[in-house]
Amino acid sequence: METSELLKKVRKIEIKTRGLSKQIFAGEYHSAFKGRGMAFSEVREYQFGDDIRNIDWNVTARMDHPYIKIFEEERELTVMILVDVSGSREFGSGYQLKKNIITEIAAVLSFSAIQNNDKIGVILFSDKIEKFISPQKGKKHILRIIRELIDFYPDNKATNISEALRYMTNVIKKRCTAFVISDFIDFDETKNKPAFEEALRIANNKHDVVALKVYDKRETEIPSVGLMRVKDAETGELMWIDTSSKKVRNVYKEWWNTHIYSINDVLLKTGVDSTLIETDKDYVKPLMQLFKKRA
Repeated sequence: METSELLKKVRKIEIKTRGLSKQIFAGEYHSAFKGRGMAFSEVREYQFGDDIRNIDWNVTARMDHPYIKIFEEERELTVMILVDVSGSREFGSGYQLKKNIITEIAAVLSFSAIQNNDKIGVILFSDKIEKFISPQKGKKHILRIIRELIDFYPDNKATNISEALRYMTNVIKKRCTAFVISDFIDFDETKNKPAFEEALRIANNKHDVVALKVYDKRETEIPSVGLMRVKDAETGELMWIDTSSKKVRNVYKEWWNTHIYSINDVLLKTGVDSTLIETDKDYVKPLMQLFKKRA
């Protein structure tokens, strides 16, 4: 992409998403994702009713009188955005691709984060870690993230969500809020279930993981339009299907519903909050509902 065209796209997304984050998301984001950890503040003399688990035994020994540790809520967060850049993000049956929606959502979350004085980092993944942008603050940093999301071309096209979750857990030592933006179509076909359940459970035990599921309506069912040549965006496999066959359409619909049910079941079992975002609908409403639910 030409530099001038890229800058225009970055500016367009900046204007839209920064406005949304200021006017709509700022307060809701703060309420939903404010610091959950507790940081040490000071010590004071023990008072009747204080929790004895907070006694500072070193200070108590020195002063020959009980002292307790005082903690305060940590307001500054590290926010990580894990973006699925596999081949399936290039799909879209309406006026925009899944990758366009994903870019805007990541930008909105980034601007909301810096308004809350949080650091923001990004992991771009396919079936490997394609790029890691370490958490930082500032508008310049966010514009870099937007540029990468617009103009990034991954080496691989397959999906491995577990790899991204494991990488984040290893490199981000302090508890963070992590948004995973993906269609979550990553299955262990031998076991007929999502391949990322264990990695998601481990990641959510250490961090606060949120799943943003991005789908296109044409992925949920096949229209009846006769013979259709389709291509798997991640494997490159080509095949012809007869969409006029009700049986073919029903088999696909059943496959899709089964997969979506199993994804939602994994998210529920691992305690991960989630929302569904469709490419042909406004993403503001589902994000607001998610924020309000958490707040």
